[in-house]
Amino acid sequence: MSKVIGSARAFHHGIEELIGILNVRQLGDDLFEGASVEGAVGRVFGGQVVAQALGAAEQTVDPSKVPHSLHAYFMRAGNAAEPIRYRVERDRDGRNFSTRRVVALQREQPILSAMVNFQIAEGGPSHQIEMPDVKGPDELPPRERTGSGGAGPRFRPFEMRPVFGLESMIGGAKLAPATQVWFKANGELPDDQAFHRRALAYVSDSNLLGAAMLPHGIGWQTPGTQTASLDHVLWLHEPVRADEWHLYVTDSPWSGHARGLVRGSIFNTAGKLVASSAQEGLVRILGG
Repeated sequence: MSKVIGSARAFHHGIEELIGILNVRQLGDDLFEGASVEGAVGRVFGGQVVAQALGAAEQTVDPSKVPHSLHAYFMRAGNAAEPIRYRVERDRDGRNFSTRRVVALQREQPILSAMVNFQIAEGGPSHQIEMPDVKGPDELPPRERTGSGGAGPRFRPFEMRPVFGLESMIGGAKLAPATQVWFKANGELPDDQAFHRRALAYVSDSNLLGAAMLPHGIGWQTPGTQTASLDHVLWLHEPVRADEWHLYVTDSPWSGHARGLVRGSIFNTAGKLVASSAQEGLVRILGG
């Protein structure tokens, strides 16, 4: 989904709106609907569609199985002013794993297609990469707010505190293809892991593609720059509290042919790797 930079308007934290977005409602057999932010305009934020697709899939699986991976493709730009319907296909229900296929629809046109896999909790060998040694969120100032794409009243349900990288997203200096930022929801979320997983899916689409732009000195506000998420992958490793601080570490190993690839790791304050992400996106310089 394209990232849209709107005009300067009043911000609100929007935690109630975030909860409303994450609370996907059932319309019929394996058919669900996700609301949008009231007053929203433009293109819907990709993280919203990913989170709602996850929420729809979760409601068709036995609670003993929890989602561990989501692979999504963005097919069309969604309209932020309209609700989104989600059609779920129950591709497989095994003893330990279940798989769901989700199509997000607006005006009967697909805007996203996703596969979500679920697993019963099991033990096994365990290891993880180490969290970088960085300043904590209390040592850093909040990020200047730019709003989520498509938000009508400027909608910022998460607080961001950059360690490095995000301050250059407007373009300019050429920097290493990497970012580090602390984030947490701007209020308390329901004490339900399903809500926290969906909130994490929502925020996992924030700032990710920017790491592929940094080494080229371009950003969201560079004239002639066209960007859009093409796909999004999220692996859920551990339980998460999205209303507590987490460090999002990204790097871009490659860009070319008007596309950029970015990888992400999400750590809690104890240094546990709770999720990993990846995304390929459009990075096009019009007329370039």
